[in-house]
Amino acid sequence: MNVVKNSNKNRADSFRIAFSGLSHAIGSQRNFQIQIVIGIIVLTAAWWLDFTRIEWLVLILTIALVLAAELLNTVVEVVIDLAVKEKLLPDAKIAKDVSAAAVLLISAFSVIVGMILFLPHLV
Repeated sequence: MNVVKNSNKNRADSFRIAFSGLSHAIGSQRNFQIQIVIGIIVLTAAWWLDFTRIEWLVLILTIALVLAAELLNTVVEVVIDLAVKEKLLPDAKIAKDVSAAAVLLISAFSVIVGMILFLPHLV
């Protein structure tokens, strides 16, 4: 296992590291990929339905919240897996489950927000 020293020498390095993490998530995290596809579909539908500026704001913030939650869930899972190695301790399992539950909760509420935004345009 290669150990990578994380010493951000400048802002460009910080951005490079962040984009590397985003690229990793897009390339390896199935749920993140699904959420991106759903986000693109929803954004396309909002454009087609001619959303107002406020509706766009709410929609973009909601999508960003779901994606950020999924990234944080990935971090929790990786850190716990590293910490406990091959033994899944009960508290580690709880932490992973609660982290996944946070994504589930945010996703469920994003569906409600989507319904509030889209239904008036569809009926």
